[in-house]
Amino acid sequence: MPILDFVSSNYMNFNARATRDALFAYWDLMHSGGKMYWAVAGAMSSAQLGITLAPAIRAGLVHGLSVTGANLEESLFRLVAHQSYKDFPEYRYFTKKDDTKILKQRMRRVTDTSIPEDEAFRAVEKILVPMWKRATKNGDRRFWHEYFYELVLTINPKDYEGNPDDCWLLAAAKARLPIVVPGHEDSTFGNIFASHVKFAECSANIVKSGIEYMAQLYDDYALLSKGKGVGFFQIGGGIAGDFPICVVPSIKYDLQQKAKPWAYFCQISDSTTSYGSYSGATPNEKITWDKLTEKTPMFVIESDATIVAPLILSALLECKANPIAASAMIKASRASRR
Repeated sequence: MPILDFVSSNYMNFNARATRDALFAYWDLMHSGGKMYWAVAGAMSSAQLGITLAPAIRAGLVHGLSVTGANLEESLFRLVAHQSYKDFPEYRYFTKKDDTKILKQRMRRVTDTSIPEDEAFRAVEKILVPMWKRATKNGDRRFWHEYFYELVLTINPKDYEGNPDDCWLLAAAKARLPIVVPGHEDSTFGNIFASHVKFAECSANIVKSGIEYMAQLYDDYALLSKGKGVGFFQIGGGIAGDFPICVVPSIKYDLQQKAKPWAYFCQISDSTTSYGSYSGATPNEKITWDKLTEKTPMFVIESDATIVAPLILSALLECKANPIAASAMIKASRASRR
């Protein structure tokens, strides 16, 4: 278990300590039979988080997801158009003319990489739009992610450009993982869908609403929180995190039913605490909204999620493969720091 050993031996203070403690507490919950719900904002799929997130899903370390519409579709793009992406490691020194050249190349830059318009957006559009039109004709209604689940499961493997083992969407679809995609309208395919609604080619009603996502999340949370409970692991901020974490107070105050509190909370974010900021708010603020309690293990890692999340997931995969040895190592690490 080289990664777990490295973290245990070297991550002593500051954000390193928060990473270590969050990792240990995550494994505590898993080892005791608990579950973990992930909220993923930012452009993590374009940053290839799936390399470690997909194996974690297959290993039973992730039990539910809240993702932005962009992350949902970009996981698919990496599967079907990976070889057509272009990287721009010198992006910090680009001029407006440089980015205009990228535009003319029909590439859509995301920091240091770029999504190919034709091989990704337009290729997927040829499959997804007919699905929407069939649903309109048949009067079907589905959640946003269910269209993508069907799509990713029906793609012929010979059409893969990326490694299917690195596609978290494919792993989630195969596992039938419960997902919410709040604010899915704010995505490229949300825009494409809106255009077909505008032209009366598709009905807006074929996609279930965000309100219906929350209504479904009530049931999902009730199942996930049984036993040892379910934790909340958040990358970034915004609606991907705020939407699902609200399910607990909504069950309590709006449904007037009992609900277990979240069993764990960790956020990886580079957003600083400021007036009125949700993304940078400290976990204690969530206590006042009845999302967390003073007994909830809470961690904030102020760092780059593209560095921290794969490290945590890789260590957890080691733990899953060697549970007894991992728990012993964690116990020894904690004892040495008393």
